[in-house]
Amino acid sequence: MSFDADLIACAKLVEKGDPDRFASTMAAPVEARKVLFPIYAFNVEVSRAPWVTKEAIIAEMRLQWWTDALEEIASGGLVRRHEVVTSLAHVLDAPAARELQKVVEARFWDVYRDPFEDQAAFSKYIEDTSASLLRAASQALSGTMPDMLSDLGYASGLAQFLRAVPELERQGRRPLVDGRPDAVRDLAAEGFDRLVKSRQRRADLPKAAQPLTLAAWQAGPVLKQAKADPRRVANGTLGMSDAYRTLRLMWQAGTGRW
Repeated sequence: MSFDADLIACAKLVEKGDPDRFASTMAAPVEARKVLFPIYAFNVEVSRAPWVTKEAIIAEMRLQWWTDALEEIASGGLVRRHEVVTSLAHVLDAPAARELQKVVEARFWDVYRDPFEDQAAFSKYIEDTSASLLRAASQALSGTMPDMLSDLGYASGLAQFLRAVPELERQGRRPLVDGRPDAVRDLAAEGFDRLVKSRQRRADLPKAAQPLTLAAWQAGPVLKQAKADPRRVANGTLGMSDAYRTLRLMWQAGTGRW
């Protein structure tokens, strides 16, 4: 598969809507980019679907559209024409398409203002929106979905979610089950522990799937910050300087470690 107009459109969509994943994908080999850009473009489209309208029914219809498109890919039948869907159809098999359906289903929480029922519901949301994305990418790149991606995906997704907490609160949402500093510290510690577990099982990930780990390049530093000073979650100061971010990504791309 070459970089045709659809694939270029996917890359541009990621560049505009998810610059961190765009940077991580550009650090991957060219052949891996052809797989990752459609998957990450899908994620941009699905993650913003609940926010482009105040009408819940319209947001639900947008999400259902993506569920149906993935079902077309999974069933191997006629697939609707769309720059992202068409590109996805070139790289996904049925298991990968079914895995991405979990991402869509999880995003229905974003349509409404209800808090998570409990910590288990919160954890499932993080795993379905982040770990499922990595599992689908791994399936597309290597034909396997190693269990260690659940830990890596959770850690990466949690780091991203914690950075988004102030904006979610401004939007009238209650993103955390327990927002007290001690609870946030424990949450970040759990995420970092799962990141360490994924590192310990690095050998389980096939070489062909290794480029997807670049998407987690900021997880370690962000979770460490939140664990050391949970107030940084509330005041929106989690993150690295531009210079350190660049060095961190270069280091990970060069070493294959995270």
